[in-house]
Amino acid sequence: MITTLSVVIPCYNEENTLGAIVERVLAADRCGLGIEIVIVDDGSRDRSVAVMTELAASHPEIVTALHGVNQGKGAALRTGFQKATGDIVLVQDADLEYSPADYPKLLKPFLDGRADVVFGSRFKGGDESRVLYFWHSIGNRVLTLASNMFTDLNLTDMETCYKAFRREIIQGIDIVENRFGFEPEITAKIAHLRPRPRIYEVGISYSGRTYEEGKKIGWRDGVRALYCIVRYNLFD
Repeated sequence: MITTLSVVIPCYNEENTLGAIVERVLAADRCGLGIEIVIVDDGSRDRSVAVMTELAASHPEIVTALHGVNQGKGAALRTGFQKATGDIVLVQDADLEYSPADYPKLLKPFLDGRADVVFGSRFKGGDESRVLYFWHSIGNRVLTLASNMFTDLNLTDMETCYKAFRREIIQGIDIVENRFGFEPEITAKIAHLRPRPRIYEVGISYSGRTYEEGKKIGWRDGVRALYCIVRYNLFD
């Protein structure tokens, strides 16, 4: 029986948004599930650690972890997954690009007993999406297509932040990638589990940031993603 949700939030230099996203997570409709929030600060150089500490002091639902130096999103998620105790584990970025208002959509396939893994797709008809970079969206679609060719999945958004897992599945996977290569790595490793988990995809809203507003992923991460697609599908 599913009773609890762990929301894992990797954080790097997000002092301006961390408090707001935590409040939105706490206020979100979680379909009656108890909540645990695992915040992993990945060597922030701003006031993120202070904000995280203040939040944890005010909210007993919050568990914290610190990386002494910046290692990357994948490394922060690896730490967060190890600490998670909920039946469902969901990834939530510390910025405001992804809305916790979409949690009911992400959780429904689990609560209906149909899913083991759920992806939230920015390209599958969510309520709204901010209009931003054309070539960035094309890059996401190309990477998703390449990933699908190797995994034989029909995802529309492999690079999405919103991925949710039954805890026993995500904690049973050895995550190697430290940066944004986590996305193609975890997709490949999920697809190659036997028996294959039941994977669902739901449409979500998306309010992306510009690079001036703090967006971190760049073209080098796209090149690394292609490498990861090949490596973790053929050689892992």
